[in-house]
Amino acid sequence: MSQPIVQITNGNIFHGKTLILSDLNFDIQPGEFVYLIGKSGSGKSSFLKTLYSDQDIQAQHAECCGYNLLNIKRKEVPFLRRKIGIVFQEFELLNDRTVFENLAFVLQATGWKAESAMKSRIETSLESVGLHDKGDKKPHQLSGGERQRVAIARALLNTPSLIIADEPTGNLDPQMSMEITELLYQISQSGTAVLMASHDYIAMQRFVGDVWVCQGQSIKRAEPR
Repeated sequence: MSQPIVQITNGNIFHGKTLILSDLNFDIQPGEFVYLIGKSGSGKSSFLKTLYSDQDIQAQHAECCGYNLLNIKRKEVPFLRRKIGIVFQEFELLNDRTVFENLAFVLQATGWKAESAMKSRIETSLESVGLHDKGDKKPHQLSGGERQRVAIARALLNTPSLIIADEPTGNLDPQMSMEITELLYQISQSGTAVLMASHDYIAMQRFVGDVWVCQGQSIKRAEPR
């Protein structure tokens, strides 16, 4: 059996001295498509932040993309985050730059130097999300669905082992929500694990994946349907 992308055993997450989540036992395998559901304020975002080391966790074991989250050094955090692509609900694009420039900014920030290699990687990422002809557009010239596709292309730039999508369809209409979920599902089929926080139960019925429920200070795997 392959090594899990994420594995947490007996984990607890605090905000200050307040316990947010307890007794976490959670794992994701390579290429797995996973939903994380739960009400606002249930701890979903706090949990996701632990995976890219933006939130501390106490645990018997906590590992993500080959990094020990319990004793990761500050200088190692950027390398962990290169193995994780993050997609936010609000897109988080730079509005004064073109799509191409938005993606180039990320590559430069993560150590890419050669312009030809950067250009090729950006073109490949845009092609993979169906936006090969949108590189010269600015975010305000795109639809909400297209902007989220740019955000997914950005997340794919460094060929991550894991995509974390935090409510990526929250600002989209039902049709766009379905298309974005389908795109993320296709990405998982190519071998990249996807963890998607979502309230879109219609899409969840169409694109089946493991479901974990965040409630009552815990995250538990839902019973198979």
